[in-house]
Amino acid sequence: MNTHQLVEKTAEALRPFETSNLLATLQHSNLKQIFSHPAVLALIVAIFFFGVMKRSKPVLFSLFALICIALIMRYAMPVPGDTLSVSSTLPFIGGGLLIGGVIIYFSLIKND
Repeated sequence: MNTHQLVEKTAEALRPFETSNLLATLQHSNLKQIFSHPAVLALIVAIFFFGVMKRSKPVLFSLFALICIALIMRYAMPVPGDTLSVSSTLPFIGGGLLIGGVIIYFSLIKND
């Protein structure tokens, strides 16, 4: 196999990871589909193990915030076509304060 064929095969294999294809996939899928995809789960697990092995607080805090934000969005977002009311924004406010409070407590207040 010559170099040109190898480059063509590599380009075809990486075509689904182009920015336009990724954005189209994200726009047409919901949060449950995204977080149940094996590639996303594998990435989250890999980041978690990296954070645990290196004992990196920023990595673990970022992962914690990402997962919490995803959970808040999944359970607090109104159904499509419904308007965003004050009562539906309360879970966003409470969840954001909880995430911020946990991160501030463990990173600034509690010393190991």
